[in-house]
Amino acid sequence: MKVKKKKKSVGQRGRTTYGHGARKKWKKSGHKGGVGMAGTGKRADHKKTLINKLYGNKYFGKQGITSKGTKRDKRKRINIIDIEKNLSKFSEKDGWIDLSEYKVLGDGEIKNKLKIKALSVSKNAKEKIEKAGGKIEVLSKNINPSE
Repeated sequence: MKVKKKKKSVGQRGRTTYGHGARKKWKKSGHKGGVGMAGTGKRADHKKTLINKLYGNKYFGKQGITSKGTKRDKRKRINIIDIEKNLSKFSEKDGWIDLSEYKVLGDGEIKNKLKIKALSVSKNAKEKIEKAGGKIEVLSKNINPSE
């Protein structure tokens, strides 16, 4: 009768880490590094070049709705001294200087009698024009009530 001998296992003998170093390093996700977009915070430059290639420059910085802020007054402004210096540049209709896109401000002195049509006018400019014997016609009410 033949006696069956037990074959020795050919696998690795002793403790092995299967290429992961210590056993505890491969247990959870601590040593695997990030997954996907992990580590791409705004202060960390870890994957900045990769992100800029894929997403462009819209990933970093603020996007979307921010605070409303105050509206800026976009009217063009001109001082009365500049009107008098550049009289030939402004178009006239029936003797009236057309400044319908401008707000007239009161810097400088005025000598001529001017008839001006303007978008709006400051108090100081209105007084100086009327004092010189001119007239001013305001096409719309002031946007800022304090002026």
